[in-house]
Amino acid sequence: MSLGEPTSDSAPFFSDDSEAEGAEEHGGAAAGQRSQEESPSGVSSVRALLTVLILCYINLLNYMDRFTVAGVLPDIEQYFGIDDGKSGLLQTVFICSYMFLAPVFGYLGDRYNRKIIMSVGISFWSLVTLASSYTPREHFWVLLLTRGLVGVGEASYSTIAPTIIADLYVKGKRTNMLSIFYFAIPVGSGLGYIVGSQVGSLANDWHWALRVTPGLGLIAVLLLLFVIKEPKRGAVEARPEHHLHQTSWLTDLLALSKNYSFVLSTFGFTAVAFVTGSLALWAPTFLFRAAVFTGERDPCVEGNCASSDSLIFGAITCITGVLGVASGVQVSRKLRTRTPRADPLVCAAGLLLSAPFLYLAIVFAQASTIATYVFIFLGETFLSMNWAIVADILLYVVVPTRRSTAEAFQIVISHLLGDAGSPYLIGVVSDSLRKTDSFLWQFRSLQLSLLLCSFVAVIGGGFFLATALFIEGDRNRAENYVPTDDEPIVVPRSGRTTRVPVSSVLI
Repeated sequence: MSLGEPTSDSAPFFSDDSEAEGAEEHGGAAAGQRSQEESPSGVSSVRALLTVLILCYINLLNYMDRFTVAGVLPDIEQYFGIDDGKSGLLQTVFICSYMFLAPVFGYLGDRYNRKIIMSVGISFWSLVTLASSYTPREHFWVLLLTRGLVGVGEASYSTIAPTIIADLYVKGKRTNMLSIFYFAIPVGSGLGYIVGSQVGSLANDWHWALRVTPGLGLIAVLLLLFVIKEPKRGAVEARPEHHLHQTSWLTDLLALSKNYSFVLSTFGFTAVAFVTGSLALWAPTFLFRAAVFTGERDPCVEGNCASSDSLIFGAITCITGVLGVASGVQVSRKLRTRTPRADPLVCAAGLLLSAPFLYLAIVFAQASTIATYVFIFLGETFLSMNWAIVADILLYVVVPTRRSTAEAFQIVISHLLGDAGSPYLIGVVSDSLRKTDSFLWQFRSLQLSLLLCSFVAVIGGGFFLATALFIEGDRNRAENYVPTDDEPIVVPRSGRTTRVPVSSVLI
């Protein structure tokens, strides 16, 4: 299928849990025979697994590139002679372009060949990242511009990749594969700090830190084009009696706005984005300033300012990301046997537990470096419990033909109110609180501004608790969704309620 060729205007939809169980009881032989045939998605099991691994690799590169700048931020500040506010803009302009273009790619991803869209976007992102590494000292605005353009390529990928996984797997397998995919976020972020700081240190030039991911990105494009096969939308969730039809974009938006689980979980995820965006950019710099303030480190005068701090923080981010994502999925899976509200409750617990540890990490920075790293480790572990679960919530409360659009608008809202402004906000607040340019106030002002993260985490936990009130109903509506102009009514069927069209009952 070419980029210009729209997908089929109809696609089969969900298999219900109880129906699937009944099929196993009454038709085990037929199910065994079907398992030997090609998957309804049109992709073999081996290629499906390769697809997930390749998408995970690309997601890893996305986040490596995003946080390479944070790993060498003190060097960039020293090179260009900029303050905290302008430093925060580097992340903000990237997130803004990424965020505003996400709906465009969400619209395209629901209608056209997703593999081609991602390939073009990643090629553009790789070339722009490489170009940004040649920014001269007197043109800081060029670095801002190129970092903004990098968001174009990343938007083309992040809105689409999870929907491909959703079209390859269902239920428990889907959750497992999403876990693999979202491991790449904290691990890639940590590698961004590590690779950025260490490559810049070895080359004695921070520009080289930005020249690692472009080559790896072009390899990713080749893998996309020659290994990944476009799956059929919604085919693995087929119910033969129902077919999904593509609806207009405005209809999709109206339906999503009435999906309370989607809306509330998006606001909860916004708090996650605010906290992670702030810590991602400022934590290595904050740790470096704390070490200078306590006399453990000398002030930065010739570059390679925070290489060791970025290395340690990057390693912590990698480890806590793996632990957090894995523990979040496992706790949620066990809790599901007791309550259908497990997913939002685990997300809420993760945010609420992370808040006090992040607060203690920021406060203890002036007294004990070891205590600071311990509290950061615990805080980031609880914070990382959300990644895979939030993605899974979106996929099972939204119908397949609206998922890319839902992914796009979750990206817009979470970044618009979250990490698009939080790095810049932290920098501006830090500059406004700084009374002098002494080492004391460089540290103290950033410390006070970072305390905002703990309070935002508590608010996010509240949104996930609210999501738990609606999650069961919204999931049932998505699983039993039947597109029709008739007003649906509820009638009993096999001991449970199901929505059917009025016309089918009258006939």
